[in-house]
Amino acid sequence: TYRALGMKERYLCIHGHFYQPPRENPWIEAIEIQDEAYPYHDWNELITAECYAPNSLSRILDDEGRIRDIVSNYSKISFDMGPTLLSWLERHAPDAYEAVLEADRQSIKWRSGHGAAMAQCYNHMIMPLANRRDKQTQILWGIRDFNHRFKRDPEGMWLPETAVDLETLDIMAAEGVKFTVLAQDQAKGVKPEGGDETFRDVSGGGIDPTKSYILRLPSGRQICIFFYNGAVSQAVAFENLLKSGEDFANRLTSVFSDEREHAQLMHIATDGESYGHHHRFGDMALAYALDSIEQRGEARITNYGEFLEMHPAAFEVEIIERTAWSCIHGIGRWKEDCGCSTGANPGWNQHWRAPLREALDWLRDEVSELFEKKGLEIFNYPWKARDRYIDVILDRSDENVRKFLDSNTGDLEFADINTAMSLMEMERHAMLMYTSCGWFFDDISGIEAEQILRYAGRVIQLVKHVFHKDIEAEFLDRLRGSKSNIAIKGSGADVYLKKVKHQVVSLLKVVAHFAISSLFEDYPEQTSIYSYKIETLDYNLMQSAKTELVLGRCNALSEVTLNSREISFALLHLGDHDFNCGVRVFKGQQAYDAMKGEITEAFEQGSFADIVRLIDTHFGTNRFTLFDLFRDEQRKILDTLTKETMDSFEDSYRRLFEENRILMGFIKEVGNPVPNAFLTAAEYTLNLDLKRMLKAEAQAEDIQSVLEEFERWELDMDAVGLEFTFRRTLEREMQALEETPTNLEKLTNMDRLMAIALGMPFTLNLWMMQNLYFKLATTLYRSVVEGGMEDVDVWQMAFKSLGDKLNMNLDALLALGVGGHEQ
Repeated sequence: TYRALGMKERYLCIHGHFYQPPRENPWIEAIEIQDEAYPYHDWNELITAECYAPNSLSRILDDEGRIRDIVSNYSKISFDMGPTLLSWLERHAPDAYEAVLEADRQSIKWRSGHGAAMAQCYNHMIMPLANRRDKQTQILWGIRDFNHRFKRDPEGMWLPETAVDLETLDIMAAEGVKFTVLAQDQAKGVKPEGGDETFRDVSGGGIDPTKSYILRLPSGRQICIFFYNGAVSQAVAFENLLKSGEDFANRLTSVFSDEREHAQLMHIATDGESYGHHHRFGDMALAYALDSIEQRGEARITNYGEFLEMHPAAFEVEIIERTAWSCIHGIGRWKEDCGCSTGANPGWNQHWRAPLREALDWLRDEVSELFEKKGLEIFNYPWKARDRYIDVILDRSDENVRKFLDSNTGDLEFADINTAMSLMEMERHAMLMYTSCGWFFDDISGIEAEQILRYAGRVIQLVKHVFHKDIEAEFLDRLRGSKSNIAIKGSGADVYLKKVKHQVVSLLKVVAHFAISSLFEDYPEQTSIYSYKIETLDYNLMQSAKTELVLGRCNALSEVTLNSREISFALLHLGDHDFNCGVRVFKGQQAYDAMKGEITEAFEQGSFADIVRLIDTHFGTNRFTLFDLFRDEQRKILDTLTKETMDSFEDSYRRLFEENRILMGFIKEVGNPVPNAFLTAAEYTLNLDLKRMLKAEAQAEDIQSVLEEFERWELDMDAVGLEFTFRRTLEREMQALEETPTNLEKLTNMDRLMAIALGMPFTLNLWMMQNLYFKLATTLYRSVVEGGMEDVDVWQMAFKSLGDKLNMNLDALLALGVGGHEQ
């Protein structure tokens, strides 16, 4: 160890700030399909595949580039992970989510009872710009979310963008938070703890980052501060240091100095997404560096909590308030045109930031006043109820909602329950609209600013629902000062009207979605559509050739606000994408029967124009079309509607390709240009053929013949989509092998598929297959070999062959022992 080498105590802590802005549609509590993330459903799914999952099972390579171990980076580093991201992982990537929790439990065993995880303010609000109430709730929600997931109290809490002020730190200290992490240039002065000396100026990044410091707060409380090494953190994030694990390890240890008399903590802090998303294979560089430093005994790997217990802070510090790591102007990046931007659009300005914040501040203050007045009629203590509402966000079961209401209100009628929940949701979204990403990037028309305007739209809708007060026009007037750099985009008000307004969801729109999609999906009597429940009370489907008519009524319930209505609907589908759907609040059985009778009679007479008129008469302006469906279901229906057309396209393209291939080959052979029409047909046909082959586990020679055609005609291959398809095939087969690992047929088939994979003109992501192989090698291999299995020699050879193709060092894996890597 480093002590045996005669070195002073040296410690290493790498902190990863893992965070994604909440991307959910505020009305359905789900992320809708994001085409920019192709071939994944959305950005969260893509970044999970590149970063969050790989850091739970990261590879360490031997000298020949083969995998000799797979380890959890989370268990060896310090990390915070945003509550909104953890919530998404819990629902959509449960294996990665559980790996994060397990890593914290493991680190507690390794690090003297101190876990790797830190808490994070709830939705990445820039805390110095928040009012005290929001600061309080953000901190309490962040702590409670942490308690719920990690089953312990957090020792530390990460501040979004490290944006800091004393009031925020005082609230954190009051809630039991022991430390936070800041950038070096946020320190103002230092002096020995408890002494009478004046503070020595260390502004400009002059503070020694290898120590911990005590910050004494005006209230008499105190909190410890760690100041991360800025130069090395910068190199990790922006200077491609992660291209080599060896270079990374050397840079980390180069900071230690024999001239320092104290125990040295070398620590860095960067976005966790640096390790795999921003820098491909960055997780492997991290795993290698930590393993290398440990193996060479150059430092003890630790986390902040353990280091603080072993080496309590001996110096006091003053900080520079209203500063952040990512803005050299303090916190201007989130309130004004300070000059900070991504740099991607030279010549653009960010004048839009100030009017955007002013508009949201106005909305927050308007809503706060309404909330407090109405809240006093509903809640015992409205603001305390808001602080406790995190328990409902974490568990929306009927029992838990009732527990929250019983603890914070008196006896409520059902209508008052809806009001209570709507008030809480109004306040939740009034905080979500301050998510920092809305100001971080270059223009008001970006998806980040659009997202926070969606939260504002939800707030405005809830104000109208509870108070029957429309404040949208005044909000838009204030937004008009936020001018886009792209003239056609207009102002923030235009972005709201074009991008947000049509997304607003009511119970009527949910029922319209149900009615239209019911023609393509067989719903049970009770079903869920995102965060809504639908109970069908009456449903009548009539058909005539391609024309369909649906008449019915149902109960619709928001599982979030508990708003509920009985709603009737009529849908006329004239074929293709022509849907005409009317919905209205149920007006009684007599009115419902009259509507059904009139429209049914018109349908039986084939008077479709009369049906359109009757829908208009009975339902008024509450009319919806396919355009109004939620995006994923809309995409699914459009795929169904266009299938016949796409099949026709395929037949035409295939015929053009097959019937003209010989002639076009001659044209190419004599040096004449091949017509683009033929190349288009060839490219479409061959990509489709190859995708089907990879999905269906075709023979290698058939796949090779298609690949030769791509090369012959010099066609573009959909490498991203094809890789994703083939990867899913390989993962499915590897999972089947895991279930029956001694099945020689499945083992040899997997080996055959991997031989095909290695011959593809694109690189496959073998992450899951390698994980499963690692598991089999470290938990099952010896028992199979020693268990007297028939044809064990053949099985061993096939298993070794598969490992070679997966780039696994089987001998090294077997040397790890049962269960794999152990600290």
